[in-house]
Amino acid sequence: MSVFLSILPIALLIFLMVKKNPWPSFAALPFCAALLYFIKLIYFKSSPEIVNATVIKGFIAAYTPILVIFGAILLFKVMRNTGGLEVISRWLNSIADNKVAQLMIIGWCFVFIIEGASGFGVPAALAAPVLVGLGFKPVRAAVLCLIMDSFPVSFGTVGIPTWFGLGQLGLTHQELLQAGFYTAVVNGVAALVVPVIALMFLVSLKEIKKNLIFIYLSILSCIVPFVIIAKFSYEFPTIIGGLIGFSITIFLAKKRIGLSDAGEPVRRKDNNEVPFKTLAKYSFPLWGSILILIITRIQQFGFYDMLTSTKTWVSVQLGNFCHLIISDSLILTAKNIFNTHLAESLKLLFIPSIFPFLIFAVLGILILKRGDMKLIKSTFYESLLQIKLPIITLMAALVFVDLMMIGGDNACTNIIGRSLANLVGDYWSYCAAFLGAIGAFFSGSNTVSNLMFGGIQMSIAQQLNLSQNAVLALQSAGGAFGNMVCINNIVAVCVVLGLTKAEGKIIKKTFIPMFVYGIIAAVVAFFIT
Repeated sequence: MSVFLSILPIALLIFLMVKKNPWPSFAALPFCAALLYFIKLIYFKSSPEIVNATVIKGFIAAYTPILVIFGAILLFKVMRNTGGLEVISRWLNSIADNKVAQLMIIGWCFVFIIEGASGFGVPAALAAPVLVGLGFKPVRAAVLCLIMDSFPVSFGTVGIPTWFGLGQLGLTHQELLQAGFYTAVVNGVAALVVPVIALMFLVSLKEIKKNLIFIYLSILSCIVPFVIIAKFSYEFPTIIGGLIGFSITIFLAKKRIGLSDAGEPVRRKDNNEVPFKTLAKYSFPLWGSILILIITRIQQFGFYDMLTSTKTWVSVQLGNFCHLIISDSLILTAKNIFNTHLAESLKLLFIPSIFPFLIFAVLGILILKRGDMKLIKSTFYESLLQIKLPIITLMAALVFVDLMMIGGDNACTNIIGRSLANLVGDYWSYCAAFLGAIGAFFSGSNTVSNLMFGGIQMSIAQQLNLSQNAVLALQSAGGAFGNMVCINNIVAVCVVLGLTKAEGKIIKKTFIPMFVYGIIAAVVAFFIT
């Protein structure tokens, strides 16, 4: 019964969102979160204080993706309203009017770079609108970006899913490096297959075959440095791999290397060519944000510690509700919620919302439209309207996730994990990645998935005498490909694109490449475990 009731809210959520007349996520998620709330109280007999504190914790946690998504929406509305998206589209067309080349530059390489710098579901939310601006259909553009934003995730945000997510398990530096390298190998092998599947959502198989050399050169330009660097570092594989791959792919596209029109003369320059100064000016909000993200995420520059300082600035006891602490870097922390051990933080300056998205959105209008106040007001108003319903969705999603994880050994996530391990026994290495994917589906984070299930994976590996580092690598790789079906990421990209009732449709489409990725991970597991 415990297993059934642990799975029931998830199964019901999926059913409601993918059935013939699907519920919108802002209705399905609150309904399933409420069901789980009562299951925890009535069947699992969880402490009412803990359950209610968990709800508040989820509400607070939701403001991280809410603010990030709002910032991304605002940035791209500014890019659209100031003509930036049009300039970028013209520039991409001047490099190559080949659809496959455009998809690999933005959907693959650009996503790689943003994931390495930021994470938080930002890559798909930033890349998909650019693809829509190039004329691609919104839902299919969202699907491609979600699929592509899986391979780099294990080392996203300067490696946090690996060095922090797995780093809590007491591993030595060398063990963590080995687990990270195995993760890169799994993701690298999957990258030889799954991106081609992603492209099939937007271009025909015939076009893919004609441009296959370019596709694989682009893939390898990111993946080869990604795997090599993972041998020596778990912080920089994604961001360096993305930067190298982006540069090489732009070069390949300009020279028409591997593209179907490679034998034709390069198109002569005409009025569609975009001067570098014009491109730099109109894309300033975008590249400025990316630059700041990179600088502030690399600890060696010193800004990372400045934005994540926990030194107390203000400390206030808010009755029995919580103990509120505000740090000197504006980290808001609610501790001892309802007199329990539960706490939650909101890193106002560190998450990519106010800084850099909001700041660079305003700077973009000030520079490109000379501070047009009407444009600033209308852009903010449009962005607020677009985020209105998703606030409900994201709050319900985070409450749902947190309720799944409370209860120690009797947490729904742990019950599901143990049941899977007992079901497959000695064949666990072939299934380990799927547990990581389940964690990412719940939490929307490879890091959280590793924190949730890393200990379980390590314990199972020890019990079954499997390679501990290899099993942890499969966990982390699973947390990466689980991002394809992660509710938070899907909601984020739908909100930015203004899509309604599309979440279930997207999950249906991303499930197949996710499953293929998992099968590839199982095959690789045969060799590394």
